[in-house]
Amino acid sequence: MSDIGKEVPDLVALTFDGSVNNMKSTIFFCLGSAPALALIIALPALAGTAPAQLPLVPLPEGERPAAEIPLESTPFVSGTGGYHTFRIPAIVVNGAGHLLAFCEGRKHGGGDAGAIDSVCKESSDGGKTWGSLRLIWDDGTNTCGNPCVVRDAGTGVFWLLQTWNRGEDQERRIINETSKDTRRVYVLSSSDDGHAWTGPREITANVKLTNWTWYATGPGAGIQLQRGPNKGRLIIPCDHIEAGTKRTFSHVIYSDDHGRNWKLGGSTPSDRVNECEVVELADGRLMLNLRNYRSAPQPRQSAVSRDGGLTWEDQKTVPEQVDPICQASIRRLTWPAGGKPGVLLFSNPASNRRERMTVRASFDEGSTWPVARLLSPLPAAYSCLVAMPDGSIGVLYESGTKSAYQSIVFSSFSMDWLKSAGVK
Repeated sequence: MSDIGKEVPDLVALTFDGSVNNMKSTIFFCLGSAPALALIIALPALAGTAPAQLPLVPLPEGERPAAEIPLESTPFVSGTGGYHTFRIPAIVVNGAGHLLAFCEGRKHGGGDAGAIDSVCKESSDGGKTWGSLRLIWDDGTNTCGNPCVVRDAGTGVFWLLQTWNRGEDQERRIINETSKDTRRVYVLSSSDDGHAWTGPREITANVKLTNWTWYATGPGAGIQLQRGPNKGRLIIPCDHIEAGTKRTFSHVIYSDDHGRNWKLGGSTPSDRVNECEVVELADGRLMLNLRNYRSAPQPRQSAVSRDGGLTWEDQKTVPEQVDPICQASIRRLTWPAGGKPGVLLFSNPASNRRERMTVRASFDEGSTWPVARLLSPLPAAYSCLVAMPDGSIGVLYESGTKSAYQSIVFSSFSMDWLKSAGVK
């Protein structure tokens, strides 16, 4: 991918009547310092017959317009670095404009329980290349997972919220209250742009009710409120399961003192939802985008808050967001300004199976999602969007040729590339 992002010369088209069987041809030439190069030849069928659907000759990557080539790299490959599987991506930009990509490093298998570490990689060139693997949290045979990260713009400190359980305590045992321990909530922080991290500090008693069993932070990224009476508030999306009823809900936790203390916010009014992400809307409301825990394929759900996340209402389905019951990501790219609407982004495997990673855009604060573009037709699952420092869009997502869990891929592209798919 060394040619990604380079400036591409103009193309000119020359149409002529050939002398072979009365065929008409169109040849595109590339004009630049190099000799002219025929790039595409499209040949209709013989005169007097129906047009033939002949395949176009593919352009070499280095000769295609940059807008047509999203940057792509693979920071995490399962089976490397001493880990069987990498899963559960989260990504954020640090104060230097570098990307920090987090995920779980699953040591001995691909399952959700067992020896699972929290790991990270950094990119200083917009995701083209990635540094060495960093270990954030290792608790031996126990599970340290569900990374959800947020940066406090006022202090520059990163807050990484995660959940912990004993490695032998599988999810069903925790839900059935037959486990040796329960699911606990921890916070780690970094004050040097993500290079060094504090040890984990438990906050379970402050953010988990005693009648909750299972609990998950994020995964993905939290937000810091930019506007309104709660400006500066840090919000982390979460989910939980009630003891006894086993009903699943989404909720948020928040901090009003720059991450020192965390409190429990509100839960969704209806159950059968869990993993979620949150976005701040231009009118001051918050929106949760929710994994809809019903039979696939089902649209995602959303709920809104008018009080900074203390209560939630108006829970409903989002028809455009078809989902295979999977995690997804929602992020603000821009705020409304200069008479132009703001842009919200959404990513998920838009199918009845975990495949076809797709990115959508909304220009009316999430009421509709008229633009959608397929990023990859391959198997795909969890994702995390990030607004890049140069105004482009980044997405870190699970994908592979045979399984969604073969690697975690990073891709970035412009808003023009996304909109070139047209309005759906």
